[in-house]
Amino acid sequence: MALLETRVAPEWVDYNGHMNDAEYARVFSLALEALMDHVGLDAAGRERHGYTIYTLETHLCYRREAHEGQPLSVAVTLLDRDAKRLHIFLELSDEQGNLLATSEQMLMGIDSQAGRPASFPAPVEEAIGRLPSAAHDAWPPLAGRRIGIPKQR
Repeated sequence: MALLETRVAPEWVDYNGHMNDAEYARVFSLALEALMDHVGLDAAGRERHGYTIYTLETHLCYRREAHEGQPLSVAVTLLDRDAKRLHIFLELSDEQGNLLATSEQMLMGIDSQAGRPASFPAPVEEAIGRLPSAAHDAWPPLAGRRIGIPKQR
């Protein structure tokens, strides 16, 4: 499911002539805001429910360069969830469908007034249930990766 469509802004381009690594994180952050809007946690929803979502962890993988003015699209897949957390996988693609980057994220639902984790409000929980999801044995190939340097023997 496409959450966000945008273009590489001129100020996102670095001295190498392509989108700076930090700007990939910006695009994924914008996609997370779009996800919040999609599940009913836009500004009005956050106020109504006294609830928001925090990012606990993210793993960003760069696959291809993006260049100034290039159209971008971010899609989401729900990998796992419980009453308070979402484990999501975001894919950033160009207009030809080439995968540019991925971001795997763990998100936590927060009671805004208490400043503590809390279960998703019922309408938000229902909207989350309608997100595209992957069975654990059918995760996207780049999900669940571990970072490290393979040891040669």
